[in-house]
Amino acid sequence: MTFKRHILSAILVLALGGCFTAKAQREYSPNFAIGGRAGVTMSKMSFSPEVHQKFTNGLTFGLAARYTEEKYFGLIGEINFTQRGWAENFAEDEAPQFSYTRTLTYIQIPLMTHIYFGSNKCRGFINLGPEVGFMIGSSIDANFDYKNYGSIQGFPQGYRTNEQLRMDIQNKFDYGIAAGAGVELIIKRRHSFFLEGRYYYGLGNIFKDSKRDFFSASRGMSIEVTLAYMFRVR
Repeated sequence: MTFKRHILSAILVLALGGCFTAKAQREYSPNFAIGGRAGVTMSKMSFSPEVHQKFTNGLTFGLAARYTEEKYFGLIGEINFTQRGWAENFAEDEAPQFSYTRTLTYIQIPLMTHIYFGSNKCRGFINLGPEVGFMIGSSIDANFDYKNYGSIQGFPQGYRTNEQLRMDIQNKFDYGIAAGAGVELIIKRRHSFFLEGRYYYGLGNIFKDSKRDFFSASRGMSIEVTLAYMFRVR
């Protein structure tokens, strides 16, 4: 846990450091913009012991605010509704007749350094920073009785990890690192459209991870592709 905190602290310092360095340079007119974003997610989990799984699809949408006080550099914060989770890969166990998907719904708040480059019409950008989230919902879509899989004829067992199928979520708070890149199209100075691809790696476990617990790691990871609109307030 100490190592994870050091990672997040370092990234947070990087993100917030711009607030202080920006005060030393006033050559660039401050820019504040607000808007919304929406898109799709592809996600799965990092389990230890390993779980046979594949990506599952979800949705993400929310509000965003961006502040820049230096040319090429700024901060961007968001409040998003995001679906993550995983889908079991039974085809890997030669049992494709079974299907199981768990969807985890979060309210997530990233705060990222925003680095951009290009012209006043079209820009590329990179976003990087910490993210925290809280799970507000969890749902399971399965075509079998996952709470009693041991009594199902033909269900793969023994060599396959199945404990996660019926375990309740034990930790709803999540935190991790988000990094993205994309392109911004500026229309008549105040209107912007963003297309971004973003990767999130979670550092928090959804199941308990003590030495007595089954999973030592159960962290989320996702890929997001979103389209955003921003309006420059000033």
